[in-house]
Amino acid sequence: MLTEERHKFILEELRKNSVVYVNELVKLLDTSESTIRRDLNYLHSEGKLKKVHGGATLIENEFNTREDNISVREGLNIENKAIIASYAASLVVADDFVYIDSGTTTNLIIDYLTEKNAVYVTNGINQAKKLISRGFTTYIIGGEVKLITEAIVGIEAINSLKKYNFTKGFFGTNGISDYRGFTTPDIKEALVKEEAIKRTRNPYILADKTKFNEISSVTFAEIDKCVIITTEIEDDKYIDKTEILEVSKL
Repeated sequence: MLTEERHKFILEELRKNSVVYVNELVKLLDTSESTIRRDLNYLHSEGKLKKVHGGATLIENEFNTREDNISVREGLNIENKAIIASYAASLVVADDFVYIDSGTTTNLIIDYLTEKNAVYVTNGINQAKKLISRGFTTYIIGGEVKLITEAIVGIEAINSLKKYNFTKGFFGTNGISDYRGFTTPDIKEALVKEEAIKRTRNPYILADKTKFNEISSVTFAEIDKCVIITTEIEDDKYIDKTEILEVSKL
């Protein structure tokens, strides 16, 4: 087997299992331990995996379980978030029935919305207040209030969503992975996102470049279930996984 073929095989095994072991690769590839170690060293130097004792792990395999307060996240990557939010807002047309997820980037959408002949539903307290103050027809779902993100979550929120069918939905995410999908640290918030996406004809994920190759604790949608709106994609592996709207190229 050619070196390039071994490298491809190793990376595919990593994507499937999150970790590979030298002794297993020796058997699977029918080659020597020294060859496998050279392969892992090379792939490590190329930034394609993280070499550890006895094998290797995915670089993105260190899961992020922490969730920052909304006041912290609001000040991060604000320029890119504004570009993404502005484009997302331009997608709303008359008679749309729109879901706006809680989150800092989704909150910025409201600053750029102009379509008053649409109806907006949200699980974000901040989003609801901004929509109302700007004169948009607004509904907020019921349920438990989560302080750190100021989002409505829980079983009551999920039940509330079941009466709706959205034409478009705009969602935030803490991480995007080609094999783990869209993720967030909190299971209650993940379940609300999951239900809202199921009830949305055209769901969009709004994400700046820092969200790619990141994994949080709970997956709320597979990678191919939503269109991603971002400024510019830096990792080509996502191109074939789902539709991506790169605002800087539109």
